[in-house]
Amino acid sequence: MSIQQEKIKELVERRAQAKLGGGQARIDAQHAKGKLTARERLELLLDEGSFEEFDQFVQHRCSDFGMDKSHIDGDGVVCGRGTIDSRQVYVFAQDFTVNGGSLSKTMSEKICKVMDMAVRNGAPIIGLNDSGGARIQEGIDALAGYGEIFERNILASGVVPQISGIFGPCAGGAVYSPALTDFTLMVDKTSYMFLTGPSVVKSVTGESVDQETLGGSSVHATKSGVAALSAPSEQQGIEDIKKLLSFLPQNNMEDSPLRPTSDPINRTDDALNDIIPDNPNKAYDMYGVIRSIVDDGDFFEIHKDFAQNIIVGFAHMGGRSVGVVANQPRVIGGCLDINASRKAARFVRFCDAFNIPLVTLVDVPGFLCGTHQEYGAIISNGAKLLYAYGEATVPKVTVTLRKSYGGAHIVMSCKQLRGDVNYAWPSANFAVMGADGAVEIVYGKQIKAETDPVKAAELREQKKQEYNDLFCNPYQAAKKGYIEDIIEPRNTRFRVIRALESLKGKHQEIPAKKHDNLPL
Repeated sequence: MSIQQEKIKELVERRAQAKLGGGQARIDAQHAKGKLTARERLELLLDEGSFEEFDQFVQHRCSDFGMDKSHIDGDGVVCGRGTIDSRQVYVFAQDFTVNGGSLSKTMSEKICKVMDMAVRNGAPIIGLNDSGGARIQEGIDALAGYGEIFERNILASGVVPQISGIFGPCAGGAVYSPALTDFTLMVDKTSYMFLTGPSVVKSVTGESVDQETLGGSSVHATKSGVAALSAPSEQQGIEDIKKLLSFLPQNNMEDSPLRPTSDPINRTDDALNDIIPDNPNKAYDMYGVIRSIVDDGDFFEIHKDFAQNIIVGFAHMGGRSVGVVANQPRVIGGCLDINASRKAARFVRFCDAFNIPLVTLVDVPGFLCGTHQEYGAIISNGAKLLYAYGEATVPKVTVTLRKSYGGAHIVMSCKQLRGDVNYAWPSANFAVMGADGAVEIVYGKQIKAETDPVKAAELREQKKQEYNDLFCNPYQAAKKGYIEDIIEPRNTRFRVIRALESLKGKHQEIPAKKHDNLPL
């Protein structure tokens, strides 16, 4: 065997060893927990044969606590580039079989390298997290590594899409990288996110709590809103990441993706003409409206189980990717509250950053009232959604289906927040508030002055009817130019798509500034 052949043999053997990470025993342990390895995840995520790995032979440089006696090629993270549906992406996947996936300085350097490449080359970055946190043996170097990653998350924000998949533990400072990315997906029962684990919580607060209750996917998908998506398995989670990516452009300089569809643009749906109940206090399901008007009834929801009084997600209309924001009358009447405002504001800002047009479906009776909301800063949280819509320069098409009351009317992409095309159904009504409240404020004294209870009730009903006749229809708004047209519900799909087509050439600037000061 020649020297060259010996070197090639050494390379092949060393590559094979590197691909085993922490070794077969640890791989088996990973599988025993119902988890895939870093490389298995990337194999499912990327097109077959497309993965090109970087820094496979990088090793840590720590010599303390006996670390100089143990070196593994790759050092706990697999990094590189590949394609998903033939679109280039940059990826990193933490390898729990190597030191529990704990972050070393060299690991951070590997991750930062692919993040820098993603920004330079205008491609999405996808990180698959499965780590015990900072590598304690490296001390400040590990913390510095996290800081370098976080800085790149910040600089990449709004430049390329950033997606985080949590496929195991993600604890301590490690949680802030996913929190800085655009979308975070978690897996039921096997992924966890928390700043401090159960043992620390117990020692500091005396509270006994397990990992799932403290930071499992159900917690972050329903209570905190940290997880935009939750999946029952790793395989489904990876499929969800791939589908999410299909709605997104490569970077902030590209338009939203086009997808061929056989769904006719002028398709009508007579069921929409009957979906609004005669009783204004009766709910209906907004999902029926959304699926009726989008291409092929295909709607990819974000934050499905969090703040369910508002719906956000992606769809295609006329083949073009759009972001959909809609009030849900079936949950607290569709009122806006703290969590709904935060959820929708972040989604609107993402769509605006990546040139994805916004379609807003409005049926909102107002903001949720009460001390809990006021003490929780509904004012500044509601202002986030107001700010997001007012700041957005992407095409914005709004359809008001029924109620649009008070400050919530303004917040939901009204004409004064630079809504491009605003439509209303015949069932729409625009007012400061509903008839019951308005009559009590405007005519309350007059009604109370009526000593005959029957006449007082008749007067109240009379004034309510007068108020309804004046405001509980879309014609006042149309008369003043606040909406472009009143449309028949069955034609909503066609009218929205045609409006979006007319806005393809839209160009709108905001005043020059270093950056804005969003009411955080």
